Amino acid sequence: QVQLVESGGGLVQAGGSLRLSCAAAGSIFNIRTMGWYRQAPGKRRELVAILFSGGVTNYADSVKGRFTISADNAKNTVYLQMNNLKPEDTAVYYCNVRGGIPGPRDYWGQGTQVTVSS
Repeated sequence: QVQLVESGGGLVQAGGSLRLSCAAAGSIFNIRTMGWYRQAPGKRRELVAILFSGGVTNYADSVKGRFTISADNAKNTVYLQMNNLKPEDTAVYYCNVRGGIPGPRDYWGQGTQVTVSS
C-alpha cells in the first residue's frame, strides 16, 4: 500500500515563502503525472501545479511566476516551492501522483495546511 506523506505547511506572512514536500512511502510504477492541488474553505479542490513524466510543467494562472513544482525521483519526492505568498493562497494543499500498474490510478496525500496572513 503506497502512501504519500506531505510536510512543509504552516503559517507565513504575505510575501513569504514555503516549500512543500511529498514523499512516497513505497514505489509507484509507470508514473504519468505528479501534482499539487489545493482546497480553500467553501471552494472546490483546484489544480495548482502539475509535472508530467516527460518533464513538462503546468501551473494555475494564479500561481504562475510564484510557485515551482519539481521532483527528486531518487527520493520518490515531489516539491512545491511557493514564493511571494498571498492571503488568497491559504488552503489545504494535497499532493497527487497518477500512475501504477495496473492503472493508472490516483494516489493522494493527507493534506497540509498553508495559511498566509496579511
